[in-house]
Amino acid sequence: MSPDIELRSVSLRTEDRTILDDVSVRLSARRTAVVGANGSGKSSFARLLNGLHVPTTGTVRVGGLDPVRDVREVRRRVGFVFADPEAQILMPTPAEDLALSLRGVARAEREARVDAALALCGLTAERDAPASELSGGQKQLLALASVLIGRPELVVADEPTTRLDLRNSRRIGDALLEELDVPLVLVTHDLDLARRCDEAILIDGGRVRAQGAPDAVIADYLQLCG
Repeated sequence: MSPDIELRSVSLRTEDRTILDDVSVRLSARRTAVVGANGSGKSSFARLLNGLHVPTTGTVRVGGLDPVRDVREVRRRVGFVFADPEAQILMPTPAEDLALSLRGVARAEREARVDAALALCGLTAERDAPASELSGGQKQLLALASVLIGRPELVVADEPTTRLDLRNSRRIGDALLEELDVPLVLVTHDLDLARRCDEAILIDGGRVRAQGAPDAVIADYLQLCG
């Protein structure tokens, strides 16, 4: 799937407020950071990309697909990493949790892909450990592995380092920005992480206020913060 993402005149509203307001933007960079203050609409923007939110008005296209009309195909192709890994860990051990995503795959291939995903995210030693006893960083790595094992063509990560200490934040950042071999949309408050992306957009008050080189967009964000 092409990394091209396009929103045209997209608004997202609830009964009492507007979350996104007339957003038109196209993303085609390999790594795109989405920055902005809490409540600005960043996470809602991310959730539009795999059909977790449905726009009130306007259109969304991800690799030419409509996340509303083509939701099954979009969710097969777009892996979503939540800020809270507990939302993604369903089975007692990491190996079992990863295998759950590969139902219908032959056993030998399933085991090989589980082992490869664990190795990629540095969890080989925790293969059969209780998932509930993993550290916060390990749980986030497992959540990332559960997305990657499905071989998505695009990964959307919604503040994946928010709950982590510095070492685990760096580990997740490296996994996403250096080891991931598919396009990435990264919603983050970590401006150092955002600077490592190819492009950034700034969302404020439900609107895209800036788009371009990360350093320039971050400068606009810092100026906006006063």
